[in-house]
Amino acid sequence: MDHGDKYLLQGCRKGNAIAQRALYEKYKTALFRLCLRYAGNREEAEDWLQDGFIKAFSDLHQYKGDGALGAWLRRVVLNVILQHLRRQKLVVIDREVPDGAYEQDEQTPFPLDAQALTQLLQQLPPGYRTVLNLYILENYSHADIAASLGISVNTSKTQLLKAKKMLRKLAASRLVDKT
Repeated sequence: MDHGDKYLLQGCRKGNAIAQRALYEKYKTALFRLCLRYAGNREEAEDWLQDGFIKAFSDLHQYKGDGALGAWLRRVVLNVILQHLRRQKLVVIDREVPDGAYEQDEQTPFPLDAQALTQLLQQLPPGYRTVLNLYILENYSHADIAASLGISVNTSKTQLLKAKKMLRKLAASRLVDKT
């Protein structure tokens, strides 16, 4: 942990509002981007970010300093996001699995900047978006996703397949609209 984070952590643990504000300012942008990838809109992402920081501040005593403080905060916020999604039961369950559905797709992704990709992710159904984020961006296994969301491994695989397919269609239509 760097010296600045150590200082902020000590202040936050003592309830120092200035240290809490500084910690928030240091990590809010990266954590907000994380929330945006899972949220359906900006307002929902802002709510999750706020809930994540509230949880982090109340659980700072659990942080042992073994890894980077930013990584620990990211994990806390991601857990808050997953709790919200589980409560809302937003994972779409589709029992139909096409033949060869789990084979690796070799199509080249469309070139998109981070903002454009986030906007496309927000157009996906919540279940698709959640599984895609967890699998591709968080490196969760399908077993981990299933356990985190209370779904089956096959459902996780199906959600990922359908998310990729829908994301490709959305990206292609975006490129067509720009020409």
